[in-house]
Amino acid sequence: MTVLSQTALLHELEPVVEKNLDRHLSLAKEWFPHEYVPWSEGRTFDGPLGGEPWAEKDSTLPEVARTALIVNLLTEDNLPSYHHEIASLFGRDGAWGTWVHRWTAEEGRHGTAIRDYLTVTRAVDPVALERARMVHMSAGYHNTHDDEVLHSLAYVSFQELATRISHRNTGRATADPICEALLARVAADENLHMVFYRNLLAAAFELAPSQAMRAVADVLADFQMPGVGIEGFARKSVAIALAGIYDLRQHRDEVVVPVLRQWNLFEATGLDADGEVARDQIAAHLDTLELQASRFEEKRAARAARRPTTPAPSVRADHGVLADNQPG
Repeated sequence: MTVLSQTALLHELEPVVEKNLDRHLSLAKEWFPHEYVPWSEGRTFDGPLGGEPWAEKDSTLPEVARTALIVNLLTEDNLPSYHHEIASLFGRDGAWGTWVHRWTAEEGRHGTAIRDYLTVTRAVDPVALERARMVHMSAGYHNTHDDEVLHSLAYVSFQELATRISHRNTGRATADPICEALLARVAADENLHMVFYRNLLAAAFELAPSQAMRAVADVLADFQMPGVGIEGFARKSVAIALAGIYDLRQHRDEVVVPVLRQWNLFEATGLDADGEVARDQIAAHLDTLELQASRFEEKRAARAARRPTTPAPSVRADHGVLADNQPG
């Protein structure tokens, strides 16, 4: 079976990119960050303008919701690194280039909106947030498979859906209708991004099924969210998981399984020997995720039983994760 080069893959998928770019532009809704920020709540901070310094009491948001918001924002902040990665791989010309720039512009809007909300509402310490941004962006971002088209498409197919769920559940955890509306709007964009990348990899399964299968197996084996480089990310991730904002169960059942189902991955034909091995690895990975998710749920339940606390705002499951238009 012929193995397609990276150049050949980019060329063969160009018409699919063009079709899905047109689809994306027809569905994407124009929106403006300033409309989701309660500007009247803002007041001057200390510093050159002589305002009031930030204090913990300034924020009414639950601590875990603030943690999730910071992680989500710092992830968006590293956009220049992501743009460099995908532009270097996909190119800056034609439909690929048009998509890369459009995607970057939409993701940049997310960062603007979230930062404005956090600053105006004094939800977080602005000095600590800026220092964290500088540290995170100075480190940059490096994709494990930054020179492989199908691996990158597989990664963002899962990552965009994971980000959508994280944003929606973070909004609910804040118990603030304004923040929830903002993050629901952001999540709607992420959903469209996921569908774009998912459709491209679906086409790749028809074009080069074994290469696509290998890409999915490799990506799932060492999947990490792009915010992994954030200082204290492991600790923050545990807090976010304990709160049910994004945990292993959601990762398996609401991200990995639905996307695999959309690709009809376990019914794919025309695989070579390595493609079959890769599919077996994916099945084994799902079993491992099931065990890990169950164990985490047991530990979380035991922890809750030992340390009863005031119930956190309910975080509902983010259903309809494969909707082709806007999430509910």
